[in-house]
Amino acid sequence: MTVLVFGGSSQIGHYLLPLLATRDEPVVALSRSARAPAQGVTWLTGHLPDAVPAVEDISAIFSFGPLQSFASWLQQVELPHAPRVVVISSMSAETKRVSEVPTERDLSQLIRDSEAALAAVCEQHGSAWTVLRPTLIYGTGLDKSLTPIAHRAMRTRVFPLPQGRGLRQPVHAQDLAYAALAALDKADAAGKILAIGGGEQLPVSEMFARVRRSLPIDTLPLPLPAWLLRLARGSVGPLRGPLSRLEADLVADNAEMTRLLGVQPRPFRPDADCWRV
Repeated sequence: MTVLVFGGSSQIGHYLLPLLATRDEPVVALSRSARAPAQGVTWLTGHLPDAVPAVEDISAIFSFGPLQSFASWLQQVELPHAPRVVVISSMSAETKRVSEVPTERDLSQLIRDSEAALAAVCEQHGSAWTVLRPTLIYGTGLDKSLTPIAHRAMRTRVFPLPQGRGLRQPVHAQDLAYAALAALDKADAAGKILAIGGGEQLPVSEMFARVRRSLPIDTLPLPLPAWLLRLARGSVGPLRGPLSRLEADLVADNAEMTRLLGVQPRPFRPDADCWRV
């Protein structure tokens, strides 16, 4: 039997594949581009939902990419062994539900619709499924949130520090890998959508301050007061959504996840390795 991983080259896959390689089953990972061979992992080239090489005797599937594409692929294939399915979704399903930005509300609805489609098609296959909804992910320099901020600050030697009272709960990609692997083995996690955040909730201003302190070079702190950020919301289109949430709590209740999976995510203590610098 074979474990199939979509998104093996993602930041979560970076940590999960070595864990899977120590188990008894062969591991096949899919990537859009060719990958060098890795011990215990066979790489295939393809992309969801259509250009996916055939893999036989699948016992489990992990997906760390777009959930809609994965659900569409599941509807197209035969899975005679009813594999266990574990996917990563996003807390944006809830945090952007009432966003003042229409495209963010649409994204939130798309995520929830994709989760529902996944559950329905897994029922058709007879497959148990678990969805993990993480907060902001960091850890390998592949995220699109904190890492670009860190890299820009190192280029300019200036680090903007937005002042906000909203709470954040960054979760390390390795802890998500531990949770995904635990979900594979825990029958009680089947049919669950589990929120997962880091082991610490902290104000958004402190989150950015810790990123700055983790950098290997000195940067000039540039505090951005709340009144300036409120003014910017009306004039900076791409940042309207993020700026509107600086006073909102974007956190997860880990209680059910920890009870079912036994995973205790780490607090937010980033270092330079988290940004690949």
